[in-house]
Amino acid sequence: IPVIVKALHKQLKEKSLKSRQGCFCLLTELAHTVPGSLEEHIPALLPGIVFCLTDKSTSSTMRIDALSFFHVLLISHPPQAFQPHMQMLLPAVLTCIDDTFYKITSEALLVTQQLVKVMRPQGQTATSGGFDPKPFIKEVFSVTMKRLKATDIDQEVKESAISCMGHMVCHLGDHLGTELPGVLVIFLDRLKNEITRLTAVKTLTLISASPLKIDLTSILPEALSVLGSFLRKNQRALKLSTLACLTVLVTHHAASIKPAALEPVLSEIPPLVDESDMHVSQVSITLLTCMAKACPSSLAKISSSVLPGVFKLIHSPLLQGGALLAILDFLQALVTSKATNLGYSQLLKSLMEPFQSCKTSADVLHRQSYHSVARCVAALSSASPKETPGTVTNLIQQVKTSSSPESARVLALLCLGEVGRNGSLGGSKEVQGVILEAFSSTYEEIKTAASCALGGMAVGSLNEFLPFILKEISAQPRRQYLLLHSLKEVISACPASSLSPHVESIWALLFQHCESQEEGTRNLVAECLGKLTLVNPAQLLPRLKQQLKAGSPLARSTVVTAVKFTIVDHPAPIDSLLKDSIGEFLKTLQDSDINVRRVALVMFNSAAHNKPSLVQGLLGTVLPHLYKETQIRKDLIREVEMGPFKHTVDDGLDVRKAAFECMYTLLDSCLEGLDVLQFLDHVEEGLKDHYDIRMLTFLMLARLVSLCPAAVLQRLDRLVEPLKATCTTKVKAGSVKQEFEKQEELRRSAMRAVAALLAVPEVERSPSMAEFANQIRSNADMASIYQSVQGGEGGGMGPTEGMDTS
Repeated sequence: IPVIVKALHKQLKEKSLKSRQGCFCLLTELAHTVPGSLEEHIPALLPGIVFCLTDKSTSSTMRIDALSFFHVLLISHPPQAFQPHMQMLLPAVLTCIDDTFYKITSEALLVTQQLVKVMRPQGQTATSGGFDPKPFIKEVFSVTMKRLKATDIDQEVKESAISCMGHMVCHLGDHLGTELPGVLVIFLDRLKNEITRLTAVKTLTLISASPLKIDLTSILPEALSVLGSFLRKNQRALKLSTLACLTVLVTHHAASIKPAALEPVLSEIPPLVDESDMHVSQVSITLLTCMAKACPSSLAKISSSVLPGVFKLIHSPLLQGGALLAILDFLQALVTSKATNLGYSQLLKSLMEPFQSCKTSADVLHRQSYHSVARCVAALSSASPKETPGTVTNLIQQVKTSSSPESARVLALLCLGEVGRNGSLGGSKEVQGVILEAFSSTYEEIKTAASCALGGMAVGSLNEFLPFILKEISAQPRRQYLLLHSLKEVISACPASSLSPHVESIWALLFQHCESQEEGTRNLVAECLGKLTLVNPAQLLPRLKQQLKAGSPLARSTVVTAVKFTIVDHPAPIDSLLKDSIGEFLKTLQDSDINVRRVALVMFNSAAHNKPSLVQGLLGTVLPHLYKETQIRKDLIREVEMGPFKHTVDDGLDVRKAAFECMYTLLDSCLEGLDVLQFLDHVEEGLKDHYDIRMLTFLMLARLVSLCPAAVLQRLDRLVEPLKATCTTKVKAGSVKQEFEKQEELRRSAMRAVAALLAVPEVERSPSMAEFANQIRSNADMASIYQSVQGGEGGGMGPTEGMDTS
């Protein structure tokens, strides 16, 4: 970088416009790509920028390039780097604001906006920074104000002037004195103007949040009324910006807001709380939460109109993530602030009532709504600790009452789990008995809910419930699967510091059950082992590796599956340890047991997808074993008699599927490590395999056409035949409906691959491909399928010229 900058900064004073332009392009990219990299070179670069802005021979395009680079430089570097040079920089930039070309004016205002931040960075007091902005404020203000007042200018300049002055008020408002009220009146005027209102809303948001606590009382009532009207506009960006602005205003200026001033806003909020737009709902509820905390009396009038929408949202299957968290905060704010006449018990009743009148869980709401309501109940309980014991007693009674609807009992169990997660159950021994009784229910939903509940309780009271879970796993083989689900929740949700004292007892128990005959149980044990290994990777990963020597194939498959759950899609402390040891685990691709090889392929696929760096260096070792598993083996195909019929069973199908799934993943994550021609040999075999594998290889082929078309063209004649066979095969008359549907989907998927091939220039130079293309054109059925996939996956690539569309 120093060498590049040294060469470039000389070029900035050259007379050649192209030379200077090229310098700015390169420097802009450098500042974008490596923020902060030019800091030590700023003193050398600034004279070149000033020269380009002030030299009369400089073209408009050059000035714009110089300003654009300066803007990026200011954004990507700390303000102290520019403060010593303000005397030189400001006059050059302010001169550009007065330029007759709107683009230069707009860019100069954006640069000035950043220079305002340099004059006093956010949060810096008048004396703390060691830099005095006073000498520069008057000139910057007057030049910006001239543009802010003007109405007969380009919209881009209007918006830049509003934003620039907004930053002045935000950072230097305490220096503006008697000028400030006039500026605020102009902002209010711009807020009312349809062309500038969005920029004005964002600027008002910035000013409202200023640590200078700008006095907005002169415009606040009218601004709130105008902002309220924006909430009914059919512009999503304006709605979201307005809601954000209102939230900041209520948070920072509640003392200046009278309840009556909020009425125009509150009346517009109920229609916004709707599942049709979860993000707008989330931001609307966040605003209501701020009102409940800062202006509780304002909510009293609209509880009847807002709360039904909130409860409807809670019961929606779409509720999750940020919107759910916003609702939890809102409910807690309602209870603690006494914002409405609805207290704890009324809110609880509204949440749970829909589940009380249904005979089966299928009659009521989506499964997601159970979990949402349970979290809401726990949030209310957390905000009202005095009410919690009574709530827990009622929930236990609800579970124990066999005459209660299944939906109500399921919800009560989930609520106990969420309340318990907060550590609010106390030492109730009755809860353990209720959970065990629920495990014996004839309803699967109740058993599953009991499992979730026990896991949540253990997260909140580890020392009380974890020993109970471990004891029951050993003592109750029939409940083992449900109890392992509870244990998985504990391991997943508890911090490592809390789990550490229990690691040895959990580890020993899991290995007692790693050879279970039930694959579902083994998979749960493996997931628990993998997530437990993340608690202390340095100690536990080597112990996991030692278990590869176990004599039982079931134990080995459990260990390999456990490794899959240690590979997470974000940086983790285990990564460096995994990189050193994953080769040992991948040796199980050569295991004598086919199931061990299958789970090894699944683990390799997970690594290639989530952390390609773990396996890129091992491809040379892994690929031969991977490709070997793609071959159809006759010794694994057998016939089974089913009454009067014989049914063909392919014991190798699952392992082949896993191998092809790995191949598909490698195309995206490790393409540079593949011999594409060798890879295509196995894709060709997949095109003739089972339905599921063919569907996957058709997708692979379309992907390969886009990634490396030259290699595909070399294999084209061999690839066309299986594609043609699929596209021309018809189901026997008298076959069941599902057979017709499967064959039709196969043909469509194959035709997508064909469309991708036909998009390659000069592909029809291949005689076999040209013949097949002509066959498609002349066959009405195939031509129809071809046309229908043009807009679908892999479609839209092939030419339609010459196709018979009749």
